[in-house]
Amino acid sequence: MRLTMVGTGYVGLVTGVCFANTGNDVTCLDVDPRKIEKLRKGECPIYEPGLTEILQRNIAAGRLKFTLDKQEAYRDADMIFVCVGTPSDPRGHTDMRYVEGAADDIADVIRTLGPNQKPKVVVMKSTVPVGTTMMVKARIAARAGADIPFHVADNPEFLKEGDAVNDFNKPDRVVVGVEHEEVGGIFRDLYDPFVRNGHPVFIMDVASAEMVKYASNNFLATKISFINEMANLCEAYGADIGRVREGMCSDKRIGSQFLYPGLGYGGSCFPKDTLACIMMGDKAGIEASLSKAVHEVNQRQRDRFFAKLVKHFGEGGLKGRRVAFWGIAFKPRTDDIREAPALTLIRKAVAAGARAVAFDPVAGENGKAELGDTATVVHDLYEAVAGAEALVISTDWDEFKSPDFARVKSLMKSPVIFDGRNLYRRDAMKHHGFTYYSVGRAPVKA
Repeated sequence: MRLTMVGTGYVGLVTGVCFANTGNDVTCLDVDPRKIEKLRKGECPIYEPGLTEILQRNIAAGRLKFTLDKQEAYRDADMIFVCVGTPSDPRGHTDMRYVEGAADDIADVIRTLGPNQKPKVVVMKSTVPVGTTMMVKARIAARAGADIPFHVADNPEFLKEGDAVNDFNKPDRVVVGVEHEEVGGIFRDLYDPFVRNGHPVFIMDVASAEMVKYASNNFLATKISFINEMANLCEAYGADIGRVREGMCSDKRIGSQFLYPGLGYGGSCFPKDTLACIMMGDKAGIEASLSKAVHEVNQRQRDRFFAKLVKHFGEGGLKGRRVAFWGIAFKPRTDDIREAPALTLIRKAVAAGARAVAFDPVAGENGKAELGDTATVVHDLYEAVAGAEALVISTDWDEFKSPDFARVKSLMKSPVIFDGRNLYRRDAMKHHGFTYYSVGRAPVKA
């Protein structure tokens, strides 16, 4: 099948590469000449384990190509996947300019092909508010002409950054929203190589497919905010959130995924999609009270954790102190720093007068570009802690889980760790002689 991905961001690139790897002819379209040139050389612009190897293999096989030419990208495509960015403002209102721009470009090309062309399927892959796919249909029809045949569909993505290739190749489920049964059949054929593990392909109406994405992410965000709220209660009453979590997660009705206390969720999906649910509720006159609470708990979690630093140092606070940060990415196995808790904590520390030094195994360059002169980004975790009066752990990278604690202690000016990911056992920290703060557990005093 001939497929076009509109946009070579995280979703478009992973989707295009994985479809090419099952034998489809895939063209990836972007407006950034530097990115396209890099991709043509087999250089992956994002960090995603396993992606570069598959990218290079399919370029070599001739199944995967990259272009700036919209006419070339759309003319021969059977299916066009719109994978452009849909950023939101602080109120959750989605910026639709890139979606609308893609719709106009598609309309211009299919208009030139005339009414006798084989109908293309225009697929919304970007996460968009409910109703967007049908808006795109109306926009294309108005611009291309009522006699030009085409179909629309919605096919939400459920990729975890850091494990996206595996998620795409072995999906828990595939969700597709269509208007016509024959289009659903096209998707079943397309995804057949990926669901031979017996996992389902759900064909449904377009609006429901759009809503599945928001409902799923909002629920996972709710689990994260819930366990953080319980962790705060544990701290207040002297309970241990680790023990509490063990007791509650053994209940099969509850499970264990996304129930880890920490600094809250970040990245490009959960914050944006939770706000979008709030926005959609406001537009429909339905107050999304739970979604609002989830968002508020998440934002407060970073403030609560930062307050531990301020309280520890007391009078004089952080002014003039060197504070080390391990982790900049919002989660491990990615270089994505969007809405990363680490950025919030670093900026708060700097605003309070601290000198921030940060290290991340993968996201260092992105962090440096984002933070500028406000923080120093170094290339080694031990370099980061040299002379520091506190170490803040913001991302649970494997590299941070078993460091040389004796070396860390010898390098630090004062052995104090603020662990936002509960990586270490309290008794181990006491043994190594650290003052240790975590989430939902009593502190350890050196």
